[in-house]
Amino acid sequence: MNDTDTVTDNGHREASQDNGQTGTAQGNESGPHEKCDLDLVLDIPLDVTVELGRVKMLVDDVLQLGQGSVIELDKPVGERLEIYINDKLIARGEVVVANEKFGVRVTDIVSPVERVESLGS
Repeated sequence: MNDTDTVTDNGHREASQDNGQTGTAQGNESGPHEKCDLDLVLDIPLDVTVELGRVKMLVDDVLQLGQGSVIELDKPVGERLEIYINDKLIARGEVVVANEKFGVRVTDIVSPVERVESLGS
């Protein structure tokens, strides 16, 4: 901080500019504390869900399920899967096999506009 810097109530530094105006320096500084700020959120666990498809079933049909039963889903083969993070649609992708395990290749990131529109549903 220099002689013309002040700290606001919310902890952000404001620097006086030559024209007498002040501007918030939040997010405009580069330095070691920026990495520390990001480090605070890097360890937060998120629930990632990949939806292969859906189906509605009657209780009687669920009770009839047994080993080897096949549940037919609503998505056709080859259609992109939906990837949710904390129950919010974030991306779409396709099934892949990697090291004898199923995985998902992200093929499309949902646009911010599409995310906002999905909040209403």
